[in-house]
Amino acid sequence: MATQLAAQLYTVREFTKTEAGIAESLKKVRQLGYEAVQCSALGPISPAALKNLVDSEGITICATHTDYARMRDEPQAVIDEHQLWGCQHAAIGGIPGEYRSAEGFATFAKEASEVAARLAEGGVTFSYHNHSFELERFNGRTGLEILYAESDANYFKSELDTYWIQHGGGDAADWIRRLKGRAQIIHFKDMAMRGSTQRFAEVGEGNLNWPAILDACLYAGVEWYIVEQDSCYERDPFESLGISLRNLQAMGLS
Repeated sequence: MATQLAAQLYTVREFTKTEAGIAESLKKVRQLGYEAVQCSALGPISPAALKNLVDSEGITICATHTDYARMRDEPQAVIDEHQLWGCQHAAIGGIPGEYRSAEGFATFAKEASEVAARLAEGGVTFSYHNHSFELERFNGRTGLEILYAESDANYFKSELDTYWIQHGGGDAADWIRRLKGRAQIIHFKDMAMRGSTQRFAEVGEGNLNWPAILDACLYAGVEWYIVEQDSCYERDPFESLGISLRNLQAMGLS
């Protein structure tokens, strides 16, 4: 694989509301040095038009964020789109609200495993992206522990988010190691402090333990390191993506 680093387009979502904006944003991301992206929060665009845009820039779509209801109700359409793009990984942005209880996490784990098995028939993996609410404890187990314990490890994969694990009081490196074999894609973002307030930060500009995280990723078999920053505050989001890329390259990734 020529590259393992990718930009999550959610970071620049304010610029991808139209097809022209998507085209310009892909051009900028490629100029920064990224050769791959995760598609998320894009404005209206056909699968074929998106394919043409990424091909024209020499960009790989390594993953998407796809609505869970579409995965469940239109699995073949999701498979067809991902095959068109040459994209193996589809993730959901979080568990639907009605499942956010001890029983709900377990129920969702089983239901989503069935959805994931259907997608796997078409060569598409299903991954779960966490926030911090999944680290709430229910009878001694966190919601995230329930999800991975009660789901089918062959099909229900992870898109662990380093910032949100830390935000929930977890240890990102520990969680990555726990999910060995289920962590093909991961979200890299850092956490900094402004006074007593936690803030999103460019990778390497905050307080996360990146040497431990990178070691854990090697152990777990991570394929794609996807840079995401939910808010860049006063900084231009493209500049933030560039800072994270340069810092990760300095850490030895390419």
